[in-house]
Amino acid sequence: MGLPALKMKEIFTYGDYLKWDDNERWELIDGIAYNMSPAPSRSHQELVGELYTQINIFLKGKDCKAYIAPFDVRLPEANESDDKILTVVQPDISVICDKSKLDDRGCKGAPDWIIEIISPHTAAKDMKVKLALYEKHKVKEYWIVHPTDKFILVYRLNDNNQYSRPDVYVKEDVIECGVLKGLTVDLKELFQYE
Repeated sequence: MGLPALKMKEIFTYGDYLKWDDNERWELIDGIAYNMSPAPSRSHQELVGELYTQINIFLKGKDCKAYIAPFDVRLPEANESDDKILTVVQPDISVICDKSKLDDRGCKGAPDWIIEIISPHTAAKDMKVKLALYEKHKVKEYWIVHPTDKFILVYRLNDNNQYSRPDVYVKEDVIECGVLKGLTVDLKELFQYE
């Protein structure tokens, strides 16, 4: 898991985040800074690229937009100003269907769909911290891609705005996206990238 930054302050805001060195990538979760280095592996980037390509082709002419990291997703608790926001993440892929959430800095509010490709460095954060965070902020669908073991966990919000047990998809499966009706992802094709 990305280790919290060792800085003099205990809680950071998006205002602090904007002042940090552009050569380093960080995420803030409830005011705690997580360093996102080292850089993702080649297989991670191939998976991100292939998923993004499939999603982006599907979205041509539609209202939703897909973005790949680095792309700031600010998750305010209420109506606080940007500089007071305590959570900003950079999901591998974010799909946003409400254009009012988009601005020049990225997205303010929960995307409809988030995909994270885990690595040894990010696995605990993606599977615990971000899972709870995305559920809290009502991200409708959250996919956790396991590139080494070639499976995907798919979490979907239920009627109580909580994630049900994940659906588990393996290399031979085809996933039907719940947020983007008609979009399917063939895992045999996806996991050919190594």
